[in-house]
Amino acid sequence: MTTSDNGDLGAIIAAHKDRDGPLLPILQAVQEAFGCVSEAARREIAHALNLSRAEVHGVASFYHDFTAAPRERPVVKICRAEACQARGVEALMPAAERAAEGRAVLEPVYCLGLCGIGPAAMVGTRVHARLDEARLAALIAEA
Repeated sequence: MTTSDNGDLGAIIAAHKDRDGPLLPILQAVQEAFGCVSEAARREIAHALNLSRAEVHGVASFYHDFTAAPRERPVVKICRAEACQARGVEALMPAAERAAEGRAVLEPVYCLGLCGIGPAAMVGTRVHARLDEARLAALIAEA
């Protein structure tokens, strides 16, 4: 995180600080704004919320969506839960792996909440359903 980012981090903290349970919304906003929640950001968040660095680290490290450094490639989360398996997600995986090779990271997740209209995937904060090989490959290519 650079010095110029510090002002943005301060604005994010200020926007959520007075909420009940502000830590998760702050971590989510920081991850979205900077692509990670760096150690420097964790220290500043801890200080602003009067928490220990260990408390902030514990929460940030518990949720795998928070990363300490920006990812080199975009992440496509593909639901691998039973409902999406029943709707054919496993048959889509070879094409998804070919489409992602060198471009994106495929990350299995276990329920995106679209059980009735799967297979489903998430790119960024957008969730997509009723996927077939072509739609999933296009999502990966666009990621």
